[in-house]
Amino acid sequence: MLTKKISCFFLWTILGLSIIFSSYAQDGASNSAPGLSLDAAVIEKGKSIFTANCQQCHAVHEQIVGPKLANVYERQSIPWLINFIKYPQKVIESGDAYAVNLYKQYKQFMPNHDFLKDDEIIAILSWIQDETKKGPSVASTASASSTTDAPSKSDSAINSNLLMIVIGLLLFVLLAVLTVMAILVTTLTKYINQREGITLSEEDREYLEQRFDIKKILTSQGFIGIATAVFIIFVGKTVLDGLFSIGVQQGYAPDQPIKFSHKLHAGYYDIQCQYCHTGVEKDKHANIPSANICMNCHNAIKTTSPEIQKIYQAIENDQPIQWVRVHNLPDLSYFNHAQHVKVGKIECETCHGDIKNMEVVQQHSLLTMGWCIDCHRKTEIQTDNKYYEKLSTIHAASSKEPMRVENIGGLECSKCHY
Repeated sequence: MLTKKISCFFLWTILGLSIIFSSYAQDGASNSAPGLSLDAAVIEKGKSIFTANCQQCHAVHEQIVGPKLANVYERQSIPWLINFIKYPQKVIESGDAYAVNLYKQYKQFMPNHDFLKDDEIIAILSWIQDETKKGPSVASTASASSTTDAPSKSDSAINSNLLMIVIGLLLFVLLAVLTVMAILVTTLTKYINQREGITLSEEDREYLEQRFDIKKILTSQGFIGIATAVFIIFVGKTVLDGLFSIGVQQGYAPDQPIKFSHKLHAGYYDIQCQYCHTGVEKDKHANIPSANICMNCHNAIKTTSPEIQKIYQAIENDQPIQWVRVHNLPDLSYFNHAQHVKVGKIECETCHGDIKNMEVVQQHSLLTMGWCIDCHRKTEIQTDNKYYEKLSTIHAASSKEPMRVENIGGLECSKCHY
């Protein structure tokens, strides 16, 4: 009888523990929607794909062009989301109630993303799940800290005023010291002249009796020689600066036919350069965005804005927008964006400056031959490119220095000139 009771006790204990462990397992599984991943590598991959393809129109905790994506994986099944992301217009036209309601609410079709694989879309949804759990406070805190770290205009003005005050005080102190020294010299000279019994040599007497003669100073050979040398140096430097600045348009910021703010689009909304300048990674030119790229967003956003109306007018009249080119190399120079951006992995800001903070885009760099050559002498080759593997091996055998652009012919005239 005792044995039977002990057996029952152990049986119920095991059953209870299994229920507890199974509930814990279910709690752990509930941390992730079915089909999504909690793996950090998958989440990071999803973030990268989302930034490149979705960020222009969507955010997790904020409505931009499309709806907020927080908990989107709970609104529809994962297979439905994959199908809709790949073929949104097709799903809407099929009569799907949820998709049709989305179209009625936002009044536009999302472009097809059929180039994305299923696992890539799952990675995006896994990242959205991770961001949903973090909540909007993470993003707002980050933006608040970045705003705090950035110096404001008022801070810059205070620093500038403080510098001017310090310079003014130094000039005042210098003037005061010179005045005191002049007073001391005059007082001592007067004292010596009035004091009897002091025997002075002819040189001392001549020094004491000398008078300040501005005409004599201005006509002296030393002053004329110094003034002539300064004048020649100043004129020569001005002429050389003028010659070297021919064709240099650094700081050039023309008025555009439509007031487009890079600070708003690339900065606040964090739209990637490649979304508008589609050819930057595959063509020689970065290309000027066409009006239909603008209309991806502005067929529903700020449609009554006078500036956006200019886009509508250009489309209605079948006329291109007459954008004014900012960066312009001479015809004798060859520059390939794809070679620098795709192969060389050069960031856009390297040449174009802090575009995200430019209300009106201006030419940031000199874009002169010397500026390009200096870059080729300093820039190291990204040797993870298979094209450069053999060159990298050969270079490593003969030099301990990293392989730079100049080592692969980057200073040859024919590389940049036809």
